[in-house]
Amino acid sequence: MSSHETPITSGLPSNAYTELKPGEKYVPVMSPGKIYPEVTAYSVLTGIVMAVVFSAAAAYLGLKVGQVFEAAIPIAILAVGLTNLLKKKNGMGQNIIIQSIGSSSGAVVAGAIFTLPGIYILNLEATFFQMFFASLLGGFLGILFLIPFRKYFVSEMHGKLPFPEGTATTEVLVAGEKGGNSAVILAVSGLIGGIYDFLVATFGTWAEIFTSRVVGVGEILADKFKLVFRLNTSAAVVGLGYVIGLKYSVIIVAGSFLSYFVLVPLIAYFGDGLTVAIGSNVTTLIKDMSPELIFRNYVRNIGIGAIAMAGFIGIVRSSSVIKSAVSLAFNEIAGKKESSGNEELRTQKDLSMKIIVMGIAATAIVLFAFFLFGVVDNIVHALVGLLIVMIMSFLFTTVAANAIAITGNNPVSGMTLMTLVLSSIILVSVGLSGPTGMVSALIIGGVVCTALSVAGSFVTDLKIGYWLGATPQKQEKWKFVGAIVSAATVVWIISLLNNIYGFSGDDALPAPQANAMAAIIQPLMSNQPAPWMLYIAGACISLILAMIKVPVLAFALGMYLPQEINTPLLIGGLISHFVSTRSKDEALNNARRERGTLIASGFIAGGALMGVVSVIIRSTGANYIMEDWSASHAAEVLSFIMFCLLCAYTIWDSMRAKK
Repeated sequence: MSSHETPITSGLPSNAYTELKPGEKYVPVMSPGKIYPEVTAYSVLTGIVMAVVFSAAAAYLGLKVGQVFEAAIPIAILAVGLTNLLKKKNGMGQNIIIQSIGSSSGAVVAGAIFTLPGIYILNLEATFFQMFFASLLGGFLGILFLIPFRKYFVSEMHGKLPFPEGTATTEVLVAGEKGGNSAVILAVSGLIGGIYDFLVATFGTWAEIFTSRVVGVGEILADKFKLVFRLNTSAAVVGLGYVIGLKYSVIIVAGSFLSYFVLVPLIAYFGDGLTVAIGSNVTTLIKDMSPELIFRNYVRNIGIGAIAMAGFIGIVRSSSVIKSAVSLAFNEIAGKKESSGNEELRTQKDLSMKIIVMGIAATAIVLFAFFLFGVVDNIVHALVGLLIVMIMSFLFTTVAANAIAITGNNPVSGMTLMTLVLSSIILVSVGLSGPTGMVSALIIGGVVCTALSVAGSFVTDLKIGYWLGATPQKQEKWKFVGAIVSAATVVWIISLLNNIYGFSGDDALPAPQANAMAAIIQPLMSNQPAPWMLYIAGACISLILAMIKVPVLAFALGMYLPQEINTPLLIGGLISHFVSTRSKDEALNNARRERGTLIASGFIAGGALMGVVSVIIRSTGANYIMEDWSASHAAEVLSFIMFCLLCAYTIWDSMRAKK
């Protein structure tokens, strides 16, 4: 048997999700000392097809319903199914490459559709190549800036960061290769989670969100004191909570509780007597706002400030990692690379730092030329635009990677909003305003947004590769191909949809994020003030958290994300803690926790896959949702009952595990 046909017979090691003890090493599923088929004509072509198809689908659906689905899990499921159908041996390595190339789609699409349609919304002029280069160069920056941090995030922080989406994708790939009992558990839980979420999203069989308004006291608290509790009852989100675990879920929800139970009522209390609307683009009096509206108009900006400061704190704390990467780059470029005496293992090989530095430099030069000849036609303005993009992309790369690693949610909209605010103010200060200024700000926002989105997605790909034993260097090389294909596809779809439907006016595609960005750009380019005090308040909260050694980014994410997304994470974390601590036998506790992880991964995978199906059905114009019923308190009560049954099933099935 040749080395290229080394069989894969085992599942994930027992220490895949736990911190390593001193001297302990993690050995992935595919042995680091052996060679497996990874980059083949089959895996590359299939990955490119997946990138094209999912980029087109995600762009259309995102612009139509305001929802960009995470492509990694559906692509992994399709890759496993196709590889098994074609009866390819040792398909795991190839499936990782398929997933890595294909998952570029969702990341590049999110970066593009959050910003670039704003050009059309504001009736500005932009060419296909302007938008293509914004997406492409942003994608390249996201990849290049993240690679030096790969070992830190995926290896040094092993067991300390949960990587919920990555865990679910990994379980899908392992179960597809291994089969047996793991595949059955994953398939059953995927079916349960998929049907559960499909019934809600497609038919409104019960309410998706349970709130405290279902009881009279809750209605009074919401109306008079702006206090409301919200819980998303979907299977996918509680699955994320299980994988995240109790430690981080508690911190995330604590941030959410500060936003909804302290800051929202506080703003309502002091705003009750105001007779004028406060804030940019706000026309409603605070006393007439619901708790949710107060959160969106004011408190979320505090969360954005907290995330921005969390990013700065993260840069400072990881300065030793950055210093090490810079030192390595300098030594390699100067030809002083030290030899370890042993050949570096396949699973530890990245693109050389020389290539990364040259890639960043080349991207920066192309960006400068792009801004100078394709956007602003002024050297100073082009240089300012380049500096904004490079600094923001670099600063927020670790924030995006950390956010994905902790919660599975990448707050690109918040970080892009901060980028748009800062870039607009800076551009106006150097004399660039009006239509050209707005195009410049949106292009800059598009580059940064895509960079952050791709960085967050790519760290998940690399963690999956680390768990399974892929060659990082191969993932890194072919990720660029995925970015190129996805950028071309998404910009073509945006242009096509603008010609057919448009993004503003009657019967236009909603493009909610891009409309929001466009609404922010206009007043800023007219020298109207940004909510600086709210940003500063959030930044101060992050500094205080750092002083008392609370994980800053997790708390800041909780403040920024809507409460209904955060609260089920706590329920999932509590379930994980419960099933893994019931016995005095640690081996049995581990078996229960691992079975629960499979079940939770099934919920995430099933919910993601059926979510795509549901959105596709909705995008055709078909509407099967029982509007009146799903909006009723009775539907909310039913949703809570179904959620409790789902949690009970998770506990029961996890506890069935044997050593």
